[in-house]
Amino acid sequence: MLFLLELGAMSDDRIHQSVCQWCYPKMTLDELCTTARSLGLKGIDLLKVEEYEVPARYGLRCTMGYAGGGEIGHAMNRVENHAAIEEAFRKNIPLAARANVPNVITFSGNRAGLSDAEGARNTIAGLNRVKRIAEDHGVTICMELLNSKVNHPDYMCDHTAWGVEVVQAVNSPRVKLLYDIYHMQIMEGDLIATIEANIGSIGHFHTGGVPGRHELNDRQEVQWDGVMHAIAGTGYSGYVAHEFLPVGDPVEGLRQAIARCAVPGTVPGSMTDGSPPDKAGDKRFWL
Repeated sequence: MLFLLELGAMSDDRIHQSVCQWCYPKMTLDELCTTARSLGLKGIDLLKVEEYEVPARYGLRCTMGYAGGGEIGHAMNRVENHAAIEEAFRKNIPLAARANVPNVITFSGNRAGLSDAEGARNTIAGLNRVKRIAEDHGVTICMELLNSKVNHPDYMCDHTAWGVEVVQAVNSPRVKLLYDIYHMQIMEGDLIATIEANIGSIGHFHTGGVPGRHELNDRQEVQWDGVMHAIAGTGYSGYVAHEFLPVGDPVEGLRQAIARCAVPGTVPGSMTDGSPPDKAGDKRFWL
């Protein structure tokens, strides 16, 4: 009965919620999929290529995958990394498309003495080099916004404005930002206004309580219901993936996060990745 009630409660949620695997090291992927399904989640985030198809066994999807888009400290802002990233994307983005994975992740890399202007030029060049791969396969490359104040010192894509400048210059519907709400609360605050102003450049969201990246409870500072209503109000129909490290019971913490981020109502005719089928016979399914 609880299983059915939770699925029913999530079925009309305007926020398509998923969960990041790495936050639950004591669960196998199969166990996490079973839990996610019972809680009414739509998928599992940040899976390796060989794991892409596992969530489908449980009626879920991998909502974002690793595909060789570099490492946090070494990625798109250095020209010398572009060839390896392109090679990996040529191999793995078709596999993502085949497994119905809508997004793959990449990073800017650290500054390491590089100016933001030069880093932006390099990142634009790198993304221009791979955007056609993503466009041809209907998969979105998302560059993550991370904080350089607490968790990732010297990371370049640490402010929304820099990321938006890069994405707009690349000018592809398949190159967007991964807006991590935890990281951007630390760096900028002003979450709702920033999201509303830049939603066209955002392809994916992550959550996490501030400070500490723990549960989305009353002991952290983000007002999650307000942020989620703002996201839903933009017409966004992609995913919001929970990415917090539970201190208490992990399933109960996830259950509470889902409830806190739910926005009742439906968006008729929307696909979960926010885009229509590219052609007849498109294999992406509706959720």
